[in-house]
Amino acid sequence: MNGITNRAGAIQAAVNTPPRKAAIDATEIFKGDLYGRNVFDLAKLRRHLPKDVCKELEKTIETGSRLDVSIADEVASAMKNWAIEKGATHFAHVFFPLTGLTAEKHDSFLAPASGGGAAIADFSGKSLIQGEPDASSFPSGGIRATFEARGYTAWDVTSPAYIYEGPNGNTLCIPTAFVSWTGEALDKKTPLLRSMQTLDKQARRVLKLFGHKNIPMVTATAGPEQEYFLIDQNLFFLRPDLYINDRTLFGAPPARGQEFEDHYFGAIPERVLAFMMEVDNECYKLGIPIKTRHNEVAPSQFEIAPTFESANLATDHNQMVASILKRVARKHGMIAILNEKPFQGVNGSGKHVNFSLGNKDQGNLLDPGDTPHENAQFLVFCAAVIRAVSIHSRFLRAVVATASNDHRLGANEAPPAIISIFLGEQLNSIFEQIKAGGAKSSARKGTLRVGVDTLPSLAKDTGDRNRTSPFAFTGNRFEFRAVGSGQSIAGPLVALNTIVADSLEYIAEKIEALQAKGSKLNEAIQIVLKEIITAHGKVIFNGDGYSEEWRKEAARRGLPNLKTSVEALPALLDKVSAEVFVKHGVFSMRELESRHEIYTDVYVKTVKSELNSALEIAKTFIVPAVNRQLAEFGRTLAAQKAAGAKGASTVASVRKVSALLESLQGNISKLETLRKTFPEKIGAQARHALKIRNQQNKLRADVDALEMEVADDFWPLPTYGELLFIK
Repeated sequence: MNGITNRAGAIQAAVNTPPRKAAIDATEIFKGDLYGRNVFDLAKLRRHLPKDVCKELEKTIETGSRLDVSIADEVASAMKNWAIEKGATHFAHVFFPLTGLTAEKHDSFLAPASGGGAAIADFSGKSLIQGEPDASSFPSGGIRATFEARGYTAWDVTSPAYIYEGPNGNTLCIPTAFVSWTGEALDKKTPLLRSMQTLDKQARRVLKLFGHKNIPMVTATAGPEQEYFLIDQNLFFLRPDLYINDRTLFGAPPARGQEFEDHYFGAIPERVLAFMMEVDNECYKLGIPIKTRHNEVAPSQFEIAPTFESANLATDHNQMVASILKRVARKHGMIAILNEKPFQGVNGSGKHVNFSLGNKDQGNLLDPGDTPHENAQFLVFCAAVIRAVSIHSRFLRAVVATASNDHRLGANEAPPAIISIFLGEQLNSIFEQIKAGGAKSSARKGTLRVGVDTLPSLAKDTGDRNRTSPFAFTGNRFEFRAVGSGQSIAGPLVALNTIVADSLEYIAEKIEALQAKGSKLNEAIQIVLKEIITAHGKVIFNGDGYSEEWRKEAARRGLPNLKTSVEALPALLDKVSAEVFVKHGVFSMRELESRHEIYTDVYVKTVKSELNSALEIAKTFIVPAVNRQLAEFGRTLAAQKAAGAKGASTVASVRKVSALLESLQGNISKLETLRKTFPEKIGAQARHALKIRNQQNKLRADVDALEMEVADDFWPLPTYGELLFIK
C-alpha cells in the first residue's frame, strides 16, 4: 500500500467521523446533581460521618493542623460505603512521581470472610492513610537504589477522594504524597505541601504587622490555562514520530498556517465542541471548576481553563484534566497532544499558571485597593514577588526547562527564556515613585469609549496586558507564562511559594528591625519598598519581550538568558536558591540534587528517543520514498528522450533531489556516529544531546525540503496540512 493510499484512507475516515453525542443531558449541569457528583467532598463527609469526626477533618483542611489518625477507621468506612454505592470495586492511592505523570496502585475492596463463605468489602483506616508502592521503580535521582524498594504513599486529606469511572467498573481514588522509607520526597505533592506551609507562615507574619489578628491560613492559589492540540487518530497513527514522541520530527510548512489569525477564538468545529462538552461534564463530575474553552492561535490548537483554587487542589485537578483530555479525545476518534511544540512553525502549547495568595478574611493579597499606592499591604506582597523573581530568576527558568519546552521558549509565540516581570503602566509608575521618594499619584480606572452609540461604555483597566512577558501582573495575580503544556504545575508552584515566602520573611524582618528603632509602620514600609525596587527593579520590563533590543538590554541589566535546558537545569543547584529551599524545609540538598539528576536524565532520554525515531523514519520511510521518486524520474526521462525531448527540467529535478538525498544520507551517518558516542557522566550526556539536536535540525531540513519535491503519491507521512486542518 503506497503513502497516498494510506493517507487517503485516513482522511476519509476522519471526515466521515460524526460528532459523538454526550452521555449526559446538558440540563443536568444546572440541576445541581452533576457538579462534584463523584467527589467525596465536605458535604458528603457531613452526610456520612459524625459531627465530631467532620470537625476534625475540617480543622485539618482549613487550618493545616495535624490529622488525628484515630478517626481514620470511621472515615475509611464512610468512604468505602459511598464508593461502593457509586459502583467502585477497588481503591487506589493516586500519587505524582517525578515522571511528571500520575501513578496509581489498585487494591480490591473484597476480602475473604473469616471461616470461609462469601467475600466481604473491607477498607481500614490503615489502608486509607498509608500505602506501599515500589519506590525503586520510579526515578529518584539516587535517593533509592534498585534493591531499596520501600516507599510509602500518605493520604492527603486536603485533596478530596473521587471516583474514576472506568468502562467496566469504578475505582475510589485517594490523592496521596509519595515518600521514601527514609522520609525523602519522591513526588511532586510533598514539596508542594511543604512550600504552602512555609508561605502560610511568612504571609501571616507580614499580615500581623498590619494589625490583623486571628488570621486564617493563607493559601497559595492557582489557575492553569491548559493549551493542547487535537489530531484525528487515523492520521495520528500514520506518524511514528507523533505516536512515539508526541511531536513531529519532520514536516514541511503547509500552504496555509496560522498567518491569517482566523483560528484564535474562532467558531469551534462541531466535532471538537462535542469533545469539549464531554470534557467539561467529566470535569464537573470530579468537582474541577472548568470555566473557559476556546480555539487557540494555531490550527487544531485549543485551550481549557479553570477558576482559581488552592494550589494543591489546582495541581491535582490539572493532572486529572490532562488525563480526561486524552481519554475523552480517544472516544471522539482524536488524540489530545500536550507536547509543547508538536508542530514546527506554528504556535506551541503553554500552561499559563495564574498565581496568587490569600485567605478567607483578608481575601486576595495581590488584589489592589481603589488605587494601588494607597494599599500598602498590596504593595508589600507585590514587592515580595518582585524581589523573589529577581533573585531566583535562574531557578524559575530551571523549573520550566524540558526538552520539548526548549522548542517553544524564545520563539515569537511564547515568552523568552529571559525571566522578567511585567507590572503594567500604573503599578510600574507607583514603584518608580517609591524609588524616587514616595508615591504621590496613581492612574485610576477610566472609561473606554468605544465610538458606537448602541454599545455601552466599558470599564477600562489601569494597565494593558503583555503576552510576551514570562511573568506578568494581570490585575490581581501574576501569570507565569513560561510553564509548558505537558508539565506538572507543581514544580513552578513549589518554586513560587518558597521564594515568595523567603521574601516575605525578609520584609518582615526588615520592618520589625526598623520599628524596633522607632520607625512607624508606614515609614518602615516606604524604606523597605524603596530598597527592594532599587535593588531588584532591573527584573521589571514592560516592553516587547520578543525583540532583539530586549535581549541586548537584558544582557546589560545582567539578567540571565538560559536558552536551553542544558544551560538552565544546573540552576536547580545554584547556591543562593538552594539555601532558601533548604532553610525553609521545602527541599533537602539531596532532594534538590536528585531532581537535577532526574530532569537532566529525562532531557537526555527524550533526545535519544527522538533521535532513534528520526533515524528510523528517515531510513525506512523517507529514503525509500525518494528512491521511488528517482526511479520515476528515470522512467519519465527515458520516455521524454524516446519522444525526442531533452528532458532538461526532469534532469534538473533529478539533480536537486539527488543532492538532497546525498545530504540526507550524510546527516544520517553523522547522527548514527553521535548516537554511538554518548559519554558516561550525566552533565556531559546533556551537552552531547544538545549537539545531537543541532545535527538533527539539519536532517529535518533535508527531509522537509524533499517533501516539497517528492510526488504526493510517493510521500509516506501525513502532511502538516492534513494533520492540522482535517477534523
